[in-house]
Amino acid sequence: MSPRKSVAETRRTRERIIDRSVAIASVEGLEGLTIGRLATDLGMSKAGVLGHFGTKESLQLAALEGASETFSRTVWEPAADAAPGLARLRALCELWITYLERERGAFPGGCIFTTAAVEFDARGGPVRDAVARLYAFWRRRLIHDLRLAVQAGDLAADTDPEQVAFELIGLYTGLNQAIQLMGDREAPGRTRRALDRLLAPAR
Repeated sequence: MSPRKSVAETRRTRERIIDRSVAIASVEGLEGLTIGRLATDLGMSKAGVLGHFGTKESLQLAALEGASETFSRTVWEPAADAAPGLARLRALCELWITYLERERGAFPGGCIFTTAAVEFDARGGPVRDAVARLYAFWRRRLIHDLRLAVQAGDLAADTDPEQVAFELIGLYTGLNQAIQLMGDREAPGRTRRALDRLLAPAR
């Protein structure tokens, strides 16, 4: 096997492990990831799985990073071409609903970040810090577009971007719960109506 082929094969194997880890973690949490489970699911040896990550914590962090890339590809990137401010916010919010409602290939158990936040919010350590960083990054992006929308006059001048970002994140956390826990088919529509109020254009 040529060195180039060997590197490509190693990368594909690592990607397979991460993809399966994300799927498991969305259902069972990051603590549900075990080397033995992954080895069985992927038809690999435990040593083969362990060789790519070394520790369970490294595997958990890699799963979070892989899930973040999927979220960005599904939500942030498709909205990037919309006009900055309210138009981009509305596009992003609609894509976020679609992500929670339909992204079952990568996340069969729903939003992995909601699961991880509940699982690690009372703990210390690198995994908890990584989850917190992701939420903080997304919050800053929301605040940025909210500020642009206020500056452009698309939202009322007295709109508090930090408060609205807080409410948006709470809204999507609630949507995930309604879909996953309650099986509420009306939840996406209710979320859209809430967004219409929360992001109502300035009169």
